[in-house]
Amino acid sequence: MNTRRILLGGMGIAALGSALWLALPEAEQSTGRSGATPFPNVTLYNQDGDKLRFYDDLIRNKVVALNMMYVMCEGICPTMTSNLRKLQSLLGKRMGRDVFMCSISLQPEMDSPEVLKAYAAKHRVLPGWQFLTGSPDDIRRVRFSMGFYDPVPEVDANLATHTGMVRIGNDATKRWTMAPALCDAERIITTINHVDRRMVETAYPHDRRAS
Repeated sequence: MNTRRILLGGMGIAALGSALWLALPEAEQSTGRSGATPFPNVTLYNQDGDKLRFYDDLIRNKVVALNMMYVMCEGICPTMTSNLRKLQSLLGKRMGRDVFMCSISLQPEMDSPEVLKAYAAKHRVLPGWQFLTGSPDDIRRVRFSMGFYDPVPEVDANLATHTGMVRIGNDATKRWTMAPALCDAERIITTINHVDRRMVETAYPHDRRAS
């Protein structure tokens, strides 16, 4: 199974409206030792200007939910971010402690840390969710490592066609899957719970507190 098939499998989730388990291909089920990890350890910068290594600082031994976006997007990005903000509230005390969220800019030339910080503030993002930028080449490597690409260059270069999926995984156990970013936040957290064995202290919808 190649990365393209994983992405198509993820799109199948969107079509079915359910949380379907998707295993990484054998080549990606590495231990992360001796450079074997499928994720590039490139340098990225969050909305606070902090310098971070993609694998070492953001993924290693963590349960993560990652998606692609860009600030000037007039398509699904604003709705997707708002929906993931609901997910952040739903995670409750797990957010930033057991589960970490990352949104990576598809337009790093324009989305500086300052621009991303203003965007995060606009959407009332809480601690534990990082918005990331970097060099175009490094962002491309990150995007391809997560399966967020199209093999047709013309299609891949069109930001308007970017996938509205969330890559969800547990690096410690090498369990990875996807969920549609626009499905109910409750369904996304169900997908997170498939890879997070702790599954504790999850706020229920009626207990959510927006801030």
